[in-house]
Amino acid sequence: MLAAILVICGFVSVSCTASTPERVILGDEQFEVYMPLLEGKRVAIFSNQTGLVGNTKTHILDTLIAKGVNVSAIFSPEHGFRDMADDGSHVGDGVEPVTGVPILSLYGGAGGNHPTEEAMNMFDVLIVDIQDVGLRFYTYYITMCHLMDACGEAGKKMILLDRPNPNGMYVDGPILDMSLKSGVGHLPIPTVHGLTLGELAKMAQGEKWLKAGSSCDLTVVPCKNYTHQTLYELPVRPSPNLPDMQAIYLYPSLCGFEGTVVSLGRGTDKPFQQYGHPALGAKYSYTFTPQSVKGSSNPPLLGQQCYGVDLSALDQKTIRKNGLDLSYIIDAYTILKEQGMEQGFFRRFFDLLMGRRYIREMIEEGASAADIKAQWQADVEAFKLQRKPYLLYEE
Repeated sequence: MLAAILVICGFVSVSCTASTPERVILGDEQFEVYMPLLEGKRVAIFSNQTGLVGNTKTHILDTLIAKGVNVSAIFSPEHGFRDMADDGSHVGDGVEPVTGVPILSLYGGAGGNHPTEEAMNMFDVLIVDIQDVGLRFYTYYITMCHLMDACGEAGKKMILLDRPNPNGMYVDGPILDMSLKSGVGHLPIPTVHGLTLGELAKMAQGEKWLKAGSSCDLTVVPCKNYTHQTLYELPVRPSPNLPDMQAIYLYPSLCGFEGTVVSLGRGTDKPFQQYGHPALGAKYSYTFTPQSVKGSSNPPLLGQQCYGVDLSALDQKTIRKNGLDLSYIIDAYTILKEQGMEQGFFRRFFDLLMGRRYIREMIEEGASAADIKAQWQADVEAFKLQRKPYLLYEE
């Protein structure tokens, strides 16, 4: 099956170390592969502002309509369809203002995180074209899994137009303890899983991680000229608080601060590129003050001057080499502990983000980042073997 997909889609493997690497061709550019599957069908789209076709500025919705496709519904994830709402905020159903196509929110709409029966009756084929960033706590893949469940139950076809994973060059972090399954952790995968959405969808189906009894009719259109070592720069921010590649590369290491009393820069011009707290002035002089801004209207420590560390100029090659680096969280915890302020540092959300309770426990016991990383290395190696049958691209 894998070989057939690669031949049909003209997959070409080009390493990022090649002297003249070819441009990565996204799944949504390969009309000759998937357009025949849409003829005479009512088509729904799962996408958002990232669904630009290839290196153009034309959205997949507008492109399909221009080609005469009957687009009957839009499913939108966290943050909405074209506008980017605050992280975690519920976005209601609506109507796309330019095309008039109904928007069915899967982050606060009529069906909550799952499509309603009425929504599933609105289409025959579902197109998935959305940019993920390759982290277990990033919610787009979770919404995709809910749609796979629903398509399997309703007998609907899903066509996934694959995109590169900007953090796809490595695997790191513990595998989710499924007793901690939540809206920021859905599958038994490491924090940094190293898979594209296409590969992850195939793995979710192959490993029978979908809802019991459902089997989605899935077609993945792979990228061309892409390997897991390709450094792919996103043309548009995937969500409000990941404004650039620096934030995307630091995201695995800094997202854990969401489950602590420390700010990671929401409400500033450097979200996910710095961390701070009023009490970290005992060690640091660098400051920032979170404000209410679009995409983060009520950030942690709003209006409070935070002392901390600016990582916005840290070498990106170093960030990728270090992978999931807990030293930043350990640093902040240690400073507050020295001031007798460690109580309440961690919230329950921290365990949900990390996917394992032992990480918080080891930090509280004084373990180093290296000690903690050693605890999940067996998880990483086991997952790398487990995922091999589902890889569409060279490692």
